[in-house]
Parts: sequence; structure tokens; C-alpha cells
Amino acid sequence: MFNAHNLFMERFRAFVKDTSRYLQYVFNGHTAIAILFLISATAYYYQQFLSDLPSNFPSIWVIAFFFSLVITYSPVHTLLKKADVMFLLPAEQKMRRYFFNTLILSYFMQLYLVVLTLAVFAPLYQASFGTYSGYFFYAVVLLLLKAWNLMANWWILKIRNKNSRRFDYMCRFALQFALFYFFINDSPVFAGVTTILLFIIFLYAYYLSSQQKAIAWDVLVEKDRTRMRSFYRLVNMFTDVPHLKAVVKKRHWLVNLLTKSLSFDTKNTYDFLYRMTLVRSGDYLGMYVRLVLIGMIAIYYIPQQAISVIIGILFLYLVGIQLMTIWHHHRTILWIDIYPISITIRQQAVLKLLQLLLFIQTLLYSGVFFIQHNLFGGLIMVASGVLSTVFWLHGYVKKKLA
Repeated sequence: MFNAHNLFMERFRAFVKDTSRYLQYVFNGHTAIAILFLISATAYYYQQFLSDLPSNFPSIWVIAFFFSLVITYSPVHTLLKKADVMFLLPAEQKMRRYFFNTLILSYFMQLYLVVLTLAVFAPLYQASFGTYSGYFFYAVVLLLLKAWNLMANWWILKIRNKNSRRFDYMCRFALQFALFYFFINDSPVFAGVTTILLFIIFLYAYYLSSQQKAIAWDVLVEKDRTRMRSFYRLVNMFTDVPHLKAVVKKRHWLVNLLTKSLSFDTKNTYDFLYRMTLVRSGDYLGMYVRLVLIGMIAIYYIPQQAISVIIGILFLYLVGIQLMTIWHHHRTILWIDIYPISITIRQQAVLKLLQLLLFIQTLLYSGVFFIQHNLFGGLIMVASGVLSTVFWLHGYVKKKLA
């Protein structure tokens, strides 16, 4: 006999097992140290910013915006699979307990976002208003509205029209932004009117849902598949994810740029292969560009020269660690193993590619110092970046590849 609760528990255990297995690769020793350093540096400069907070800083707008964003974003994790569209459709009337459990799961899974947002903006609130009075009230409102938004998202998922769902999301976001603005600005009348309008939006979403007798199974499955694909793409920056289908992009001009200098020689076989992999794979190039840009922004806005250089070296390390996985990219392709070419040449090709990319990254980071007319800082960045890259590649990476 079909039991919706047992089905949910089975899916939930599989979900926890799958995500925890991949998360341990994301938060390994190397990454955890880097993340801890970045969090510490961000907290330090955040405190410095708050100590010199301008009197005209729009604290209310910033807090209201992020409060509204974190509660409006309330996806429902249904844990459904593609085959469920066919096999669970006959049992739709018995799935109420299953979907109720998924709503509870979704709420508790997203509580960390609410807690994190409250923790991040509490110092800004205190620095702006000189007290934490009322902040506990906002925390309660956030928790309540988070539950209401989760229900509204569930109701509106019965609507297949994307524009209708998007319009509902935008209306809720705008009204909740206004609600928190009026709360913080101590305007109870306007806050009351906004609350009534928001409640009407929730009722309208429920009304639309009640008009749709059937569940939009394909919409739920696609939403869950998209969320899991985003998670797998994040994890794929740290380790190989079999669930993630490889995406190949042409990028002819970039391929020509990186390979035209290579002669048609046996010793360049793997140089050509890994440069093509870097450019045409849907993972490595995008990750490289994103991390390089984030590092450049961090270096530009951090005033202390020594900290900026350390941040630059840290991002060199992060890029190198994640690009090392290119060595395993073709491990399932057997014909590579029958190449009459020494594995040493293959190792050297990976090392040369990593060295080229990290040297380019070093030059870009030093360029940020030069733009700021800090010649000495730029030279230190070049020297420290080159030295750390050489020692890291020919020490740690070379041993790992062997």
C-alpha cells in the first residue's frame, strides 16, 4: 500500500546522504582555511566601516532590502524526480502528507539564511540607531513572513505561467520591502496598510491555487532539478560530480588564441588537449574568471597593502586548487591511456597550463596596484605571486599528480 510519509523519509535520507557526501569535499581542510580567512577579513573591514559609518548612510533601505530578499526567496524543495511525473501521478490524492513534509523541510533548511541575515545586519542596526531595541521584533516578523512566503510559493507553483509567478514574486518583494522600511522608520500606520495589502496578495495566491485542482508535476520537478543542478555545479568546482552532465561550448576564437602557438608535435598533445578542455568545458573557464574578478575587487577596496597582497595569494591558491581537477577530467576516456606518450609529458602539460593561468592572474592583481599608483605594492604582488605559484606547483601539485 502506498505510504506518502515513507516515500518522503526515503527521499529525505537519500538527499541528506547525497549532499553531505559532496559537502565534505567542498569544506575540506584547504577550502575551510581559505573561507575562514575571507570571513575574518570581511568581518574586520565591516567593523571598520561601522566605526566610521557616515551619518547619511541609507541603513534603513539596506536592511529592508535584504530582509525582504531573504524572506521572498522561499523555494519549496519537493525532492521529486523526473520519473515521478508518470509513476506518482495516479497517487496524487495521497500525496498531501508528502508535500506537507517537504514544506516543513524547506522551512527549516532555509532558517540559516534568516539567522545569518539577522546576525550580519544587527551591528549595522546598532551603529545606525544606537540600540538593538525592536530588533527582536523584526526577527519574529522575519520568521513568520518566511513561513507565509513559503506557503505562497507553494500555492503559486500550481500556476504554469512563468510571468504570473514572477509578478507574484515581485509584488511580495516590493510590499515586504515597504513593510520593513515603515517598521524600522517607525511609521505604524503605513506599516499596517502595507500588511493588509500583503495579506491580500497571499489570499490571492491561495485563490489562484484553489482554482487549479491538479498539481503541476512538471513544474515542481523542473524547479527541483534546477536547484540540484546549481548545487552540483558549485560542488563541481571542488570535485567531480557524476550527476552533472558535461556542457561543451565551441568558443572557436578562444581555442585558436590558446592553441595557435603550439606546434604539431607529439610533445604538445596534452598541451593542446588541456587547453581545449579549459576553454570548451562549461566549468573551468567560468570559475577562473569569477574568482579572478572577485580577487581584483577585493584587492582594490582593501586599503592595507599587506592584506591586499595576502588576499591576492589566497585567491591564487583557490584558483589553483580548483583547476587541479582538470587532471581528472578525461579519466573515463580510455583512448587517452593508449596514447604512446609518457605520463610525465601529461603531468608537465597540466603544470604548464596552471602556471600560465596563475601568472596571468598575478599580473592582473598587480595591475590593480598599478592602477592605484602603488608601484611598490604591485611589485610585491608580482614577486610574491610568482614565487608562491612556482613553489606550490612544483611542490604540492607535482606530488599530487604523481
